[in-house]
Amino acid sequence: SQGTQAMAVSLRTRWEQLGPGGFARWFLIKRIGKTTTRRIDQFIARRSLVGDPAIFDNAHFPWVAELEANWRQIRRELDGVLEYRDQLPLIQDIQPDQNKIAPDDRWRTLVLYGYGFRSGRNCAACPETTRLIEQIPGMTSAWFSILAPGKHVPRHAGVTKGLIRCHLGLKVPAERERCRMQVADETFAWEEGHCVLFDDSRKHEVWNDTDEERVVLILDFERPMTWSARIAGRTLRRALELSPYVRDARRNQLAWEKRMDALATAVTANTADSAPH
Repeated sequence: SQGTQAMAVSLRTRWEQLGPGGFARWFLIKRIGKTTTRRIDQFIARRSLVGDPAIFDNAHFPWVAELEANWRQIRRELDGVLEYRDQLPLIQDIQPDQNKIAPDDRWRTLVLYGYGFRSGRNCAACPETTRLIEQIPGMTSAWFSILAPGKHVPRHAGVTKGLIRCHLGLKVPAERERCRMQVADETFAWEEGHCVLFDDSRKHEVWNDTDEERVVLILDFERPMTWSARIAGRTLRRALELSPYVRDARRNQLAWEKRMDALATAVTANTADSAPH
C-alpha cells in the first residue's frame, strides 16, 4: 500500500541520516519510547549478575580461559582468511550506516555469526574458531575485525546493555600501546591471546596509530542477568532484528557470500580448463 511504502521510505531516510548504531537506537526509541528504553537498560543494569562496569572481570566468565588457551588455532585460521584480505568486505559494505565512522577502506570484516544468522560458508572456512565460539553461553554474534594502519574509529556506542562484547586479540602491532581503545573513561591496549570484555552500550573509541594492521575476534553474548532482565533484553533485540538496520545488513552479507562463491567456482573452472590433458 502507499502508506506502507511511505513508511519504508521514512525509515530508510532516517537510517541514512543517523550515525552508527543511531538508527537502531532511534528505531527502538520510536517503537518503545525513549523513557521506556532507558528504563529497560537501567533495569538490566540492576539485575545484572556480573555488575555494571565499563570493562568486566574475565573471571566471571569461565569460557574465556579456553578461548585464550586456543587462540593460536584461531590465529592460524585467521592467517588463511587474511590471504584474501582484499576480497573481504568493508564494514560499511555490510552495514551502510557505518559510513560515518568508516568512510574509507581501512576496516574490513569476516562475519561468522551475526544479523540473526550463521554464515555456513565462513564457519566452514574457520572450523576450529566456530567450534570454540559455539560453546560460549548466549553467544549472538562473532566476526573478525581488521583495522588497517592509521585507522581511527570515532566515539560511538551500541544499542543495549543486554549484551556484553568480547575482543580476543589475534594480531596486535608491536607498538601495542599505540593501538588502543577507550571505553567510557577506561583505556586499554590489546594483547595477542587475551580477551577484553566490555559494555558495548557505553561510548567507545579506537585508534591504530601504528603502521601495522590490528585484528581481533569480536564476540557478543548475552549478559548474565535475572530471568526478568533476560526477557527485557531479548525483547529489545527482537525489535532491532525487525528493523531495516539488521535486515539490510543480513541481505548485504548474503550477497557478498554469493559473489565469493561465484568467484571460487569460476577460479576452479579456469584451473581445470588450464590443466594439462
